Amino acid sequence: MNGPEIHLSFASELHLFVAAGRRTGRVPLVTDGSSTLGHVVESLGVPLTEVGRLVVDGREVTAAHIPSAGEHVEVRAVERPQEVPGAPLRFLLDVHLGTLARRLRLLGVDAAYSNEDPGDPVLATQSATERRVLLSRDRGLLQRREIWAGAYVYSDRPDDQLRDVLGRFAPQLAPWTRCTACNGPLTEANKDSVQDQLQHGTQRTYDVFAQCTECKRVYWRGAHHAHLEAIVEEALRERSV
Repeated sequence: MNGPEIHLSFASELHLFVAAGRRTGRVPLVTDGSSTLGHVVESLGVPLTEVGRLVVDGREVTAAHIPSAGEHVEVRAVERPQEVPGAPLRFLLDVHLGTLARRLRLLGVDAAYSNEDPGDPVLATQSATERRVLLSRDRGLLQRREIWAGAYVYSDRPDDQLRDVLGRFAPQLAPWTRCTACNGPLTEANKDSVQDQLQHGTQRTYDVFAQCTECKRVYWRGAHHAHLEAIVEEALRERSV
C-alpha cells in the first residue's frame, strides 16, 4: 500500500485476531486510500462480526468509511448482549460445533447443524436465506459477505462455548422442547404409541416419553438425564443472575 497513514487501536477482546505487534497502543498503518475501513480491519485478521463501534477521532463511523491520513481509529468489540435484527433468533453452526448445537437444542434454542460439511459457500447462503446467525471458529467463513449475521466462537470447550453464546445473544430458553438430533420440536408421547421403538428394559422402567414431530426420535429420562439436567440447570442459573 502507498497511501494515507492512519492509526488504529483495538479493544482487548479483539487482540486474539491481530498480530502481537498490533495489539496495544496506536498502531500505524499505511492504507491504499480507497479501501473501506471495514476492509482494512478485516485485512488485519478481525472479522467484522466481532466489531462493535468504529470511532474515528471521537466520532462514530460505519464500516464503509474511507480512512484519511492522520485519523485515529478505535476498533471496539461487540456490546453484549448483542441485538440481532429480526425475530425469532435462530442459529446455524458449522460442522465443527456439533456438541454446541446439541446443547443449544437441549435448551430449546433453534440451532441448525449438519455433521456433513456442506462447505463455506453453502453455509453462508443458508445463513442469508434463513436469516440465521452463523456460529463458527473459522475467521474466513465469518468474513464472507453473503452471511446474514455471524459470531466467532472463542473457545474449543463446549461448556465455555455454550456460556459464550448464551451470554452474547441471550436467546429465550425452553429446555426439553427441541430434538437434539434434528432440531425439530418435541411433543409428549403415549407409551403405547412408541413402544415398538423401545427395548424391553426401557418399556419396563420408564413411563414418560417425548417424541420429535419431525424425525420421530423418542426421548425418556434415561441414564444420561442427570448430566443433561446439570447443563440445563447451569444455563438457567446463569440466566437468572
